Amino acid sequence: MRKQLTCDVVVVGAGMVGAACAYYAGRAGLDVVVVDRGSVAGGTTGAGEGNLLLSDKAPGPELELALLSARLWSEVAEEIGAAIEYEAKGGIVVARDPEGLAALEEFAGAQRARGVRAESVGGDRLRELEPDLTPEAVGGVLYPQDAQVMPALAAAHLLRASGARVRTGRTVVEVLRGPGGAVRGVRTDRGDLHAPFVVNAAGTWGGEVAALAGVVLPVLPRRGFVLVTEPLPPRRIRHKVYAADYVADVASDSAALQTSPVVESTAAGPVLIGASRERVGFDRSLSLPVVRALAAGAVRLFPFLDRVRVLRAYAGFRPYLPDHLPAVGADPRVPGLFHACGHEGAGIGLATGTGQVIADLMTGRRPALDLHALRPDRFPGP
Repeated sequence: MRKQLTCDVVVVGAGMVGAACAYYAGRAGLDVVVVDRGSVAGGTTGAGEGNLLLSDKAPGPELELALLSARLWSEVAEEIGAAIEYEAKGGIVVARDPEGLAALEEFAGAQRARGVRAESVGGDRLRELEPDLTPEAVGGVLYPQDAQVMPALAAAHLLRASGARVRTGRTVVEVLRGPGGAVRGVRTDRGDLHAPFVVNAAGTWGGEVAALAGVVLPVLPRRGFVLVTEPLPPRRIRHKVYAADYVADVASDSAALQTSPVVESTAAGPVLIGASRERVGFDRSLSLPVVRALAAGAVRLFPFLDRVRVLRAYAGFRPYLPDHLPAVGADPRVPGLFHACGHEGAGIGLATGTGQVIADLMTGRRPALDLHALRPDRFPGP
């Protein structure tokens, strides 16, 4: 006989977004079970850098979600404390030539109009902010609201604070539906979980979970590598620093390899180096050309890194949707099904806002954002 468990909400996915959905649903008084075929933060979250960014988002629905999330992350940090390694370090985007700086200034101006703090800085001021930065940088923009968390710790602590029951090592094999088509839970390889609400927070595998409910959500994996250096003195690099072409790479639809330097220190001392993007399915093979390109880009930004050892490299998969926007909200095709996936490389930063609006929808409250552009049924299919 199959084991059964009853609750108000089943969240599929124990990464950062799933943890945030559980956290805000629990705060709203709902009884939550989180299920994952792997471990907590065992997918994209565990392979992330923990970035909470406004700096790379153009005006539009994703930026609005990011602004909400930034405010909520600061509240979470106050509530949970230092355990999640929240650091409001700020970000700096740098340009190497006047043309690049002009484009960066135009982008920042549009962001300011939507409430983002973006401070223009010249070359001399850049060197005050980051003494080891390349002298070739002609200027940039400082984003004081950019922050960072340790992603695996943050996800684990959000789940703990949510009060949810967490069931790892269980694969969802079916989304259960009643006679009228509404969800009534999920079936796993180790028993059924009954609930009137199911949240698809499966990240890169969100399309597979959607298919179990009979709907299309075209989530694809976009591979990225991160290099980790030997420990350095704390805050040798004081901000998250990246080149202006990173923003264009984020917005690109190309399946081909793209790299743009992104460099930041961690609380523990090692420097994290990214970022690469390519669509190669779920291939985790180490790519030496990518590693070399990332290292070379980091040295162009911070020449002293030429003398620093890289201790390891790891890969992760960003959950990519064709229009570069996540799927957030109720699925009108399947009553009771909610989606919270497809955030690409921004899921950690956007998790808190996503969790809050999903909880609002499940409890009948009006969300703080207009979710029309993020609706899960915007793609062709049943």
